[in-house]
Amino acid sequence: MAASTTSTEIWRPHVTVACVVADGDRYLMVEETVNGRLAYNQPAGHLDDGESLSAAALRETLEETGWTVELQHLIGVHQWRSTEHGDAVIRFSFAARGVSHDPQRPLDTDIIRALWLTRGEIAALGERLRSPLVLLSIDAWLAGRRLPLDALDYLPDGGAK
Repeated sequence: MAASTTSTEIWRPHVTVACVVADGDRYLMVEETVNGRLAYNQPAGHLDDGESLSAAALRETLEETGWTVELQHLIGVHQWRSTEHGDAVIRFSFAARGVSHDPQRPLDTDIIRALWLTRGEIAALGERLRSPLVLLSIDAWLAGRRLPLDALDYLPDGGAK
């Protein structure tokens, strides 16, 4: 069999995390600038090398909102092709509860502010939502989707003992 002349590069999607943080009927959101436009999202961001998914969700929420949260459940794993950059995204959505807030903490550069909105107010944002995953994860949470956090394993040293 002849050797393949195609690229040996492995396809890699963006791995992201997000937190649905509810307080009664309101949800913690961020108002941010993305490529020069105003957008709304849950606290969310990319998984860093050497970081667990849970740690990334906690870090991103703190960096973008000033809120320290406690993860309660995994809501779901969502696969999507971003209309923003065209790349594939795998998003791990978590349910979390607010523990404490530091209003003096500087937020990430592109974050304008953190705010609390109802599901109706979030849906009314329409095209200003960063992605369809915002409402998808809230609706999954509202529908009662609760996966245990221990469904996610993290082996920082390749599982060596």
